[in-house]
Amino acid sequence: MAISTAKAVFKCDVKTVWDIVTDLKNYDWRSDLSKIEVVSEKRFTEHTKDGFVTVFTVTLTEQYKRWEFDMENENIKGHWAGVFAQNGELTTIEFTENVTAKRLFMKPFVKGYIKKQQALYINDLKKALSSIAENV
Repeated sequence: MAISTAKAVFKCDVKTVWDIVTDLKNYDWRSDLSKIEVVSEKRFTEHTKDGFVTVFTVTLTEQYKRWEFDMENENIKGHWAGVFAQNGELTTIEFTENVTAKRLFMKPFVKGYIKKQQALYINDLKKALSSIAENV
């Protein structure tokens, strides 16, 4: 099992960050995805540009505060928790992933993979938020 937490602070309101992160129909800002399919209100799949499909099951939604889901694909199984907080003009996010490799040979690489994915996600989110700020 590998646990990794990524934190970031953005100069915008929490609603804007929440809306981008939780909008499963507008995922163009994600550089790693080819598509997201919404299966139901609580279930969706992400398809990476490399062909991996991950199934997500939403387990908790507290609007503008917390979003959690279980995730699983052929290589990993785990849980993701996102905490969102408004602090004046700033929004802080803290995303924690708790992941288990399904294959023994992958166990040593899981934490590094998660950290890389989290860094890419936050970088993509920063770009999306700066794009919004430029268009206001």
